[in-house]
Amino acid sequence: LNQLAAEGLKFNRCFQAAPMCSPTRHCLYTGLYPVKSGAYPNHTMAYDWVKSIAHHLQTAGYSTHLSGKTHINPKSVFPFKYSGKNNPDPDAFSAVLKQSAGANEPFLFIAASNEPHSPWTKGDASQYPPQSVKLPPVLVDSFDTREAFSRYLAEITDFDSQVGELVDLLDQSPLKDNTLVMVLSEQGNSFPFAKWTCYDAGLQSGCIVRWSGRVAAGSVCDALIEYVDVVPTFLAAAGIAPPKNLDGLSLIPVLTGAATSHKLHVFGLQTTRGIIKGSDFFGIRSVRDERYRYIRNLTPDVVFRNVATKAPTFVAWQRMAAEGDAQAKRLVHNYQHRPAEELYDCEADPWNQTNLAGRPEHAKRLAMLRTQLDAWMKEQGDEGQATELKALERMPPE
Repeated sequence: LNQLAAEGLKFNRCFQAAPMCSPTRHCLYTGLYPVKSGAYPNHTMAYDWVKSIAHHLQTAGYSTHLSGKTHINPKSVFPFKYSGKNNPDPDAFSAVLKQSAGANEPFLFIAASNEPHSPWTKGDASQYPPQSVKLPPVLVDSFDTREAFSRYLAEITDFDSQVGELVDLLDQSPLKDNTLVMVLSEQGNSFPFAKWTCYDAGLQSGCIVRWSGRVAAGSVCDALIEYVDVVPTFLAAAGIAPPKNLDGLSLIPVLTGAATSHKLHVFGLQTTRGIIKGSDFFGIRSVRDERYRYIRNLTPDVVFRNVATKAPTFVAWQRMAAEGDAQAKRLVHNYQHRPAEELYDCEADPWNQTNLAGRPEHAKRLAMLRTQLDAWMKEQGDEGQATELKALERMPPE
């Protein structure tokens, strides 16, 4: 990944619209935010009318492939050629490269990794001794946390190896200099205060783009970008006019250096209804500008639960809290009990720990971000709690 960043552009502010797997992937492949596409709970499905990037590129003569993790429905919306299971198949990629080079056929190959998805069993954890790892301030400093975090870092290294293997295959082919490569890291880790939440650590993603002759090597960009921008970007790169209903905007101007900014606001939502071990409902909506993140918790009286609150690490935190550990008590409470509104300075407080929503000096900013969020929800057809209670209708039958 470091080598790829040195050969291309690294985005420092890339965000997705949902901090969990399935709606993230639907959003990425359709260019639509989750409520508009219908894919907003986890283990979800898009409306039948939705078109994905596979449709758009196939119309232009591209072969479209998805290798590895799917977690998307229905297949009619995503008519890719599928290979692999939980991780991308290098042999399938080699075959696509050979076919494309021989037939002069353009292609899209999505290498969909399952890493670093818990239970974190891959990679070499000995490279990250638990006593030496640096923990984020939102995690209780205990042996259980450090041991789990060590395994999480090891699986990131395994993901890095997957990226390297596929990029090496491309670099050995004659298509290297005519292929746009984008690597995204999906939602945040599944420790508390990241995945399943709308904090920065849950919605922010790594993003690296390499495109020979068009993207300056070793460049860095602070523009606000989103996953919904990927489909219109790829369509623009292929010379295809994007459908008018897409929520994203092409990144070509920032990729080529013609622009240094992209969006004023990025948006996110979390739907707990229907997730494994989740609260019956706990909807979250969020908007972020270049510095501040506003979060609205639709049912603040409900206790926030998900697989993270049932994990051994969190159970250990609860035990420590009951025994009087101040840090554990604070973090356990703050994770499961949320106020109606939260506001964070993401520059001064990147882990979103100090809620500024009740401070008079931030009242004007709070009001502006409320207005932005309201407008986005209205445009998306998002009715807040009413939409949350319909989430099970957007999940395929077992």
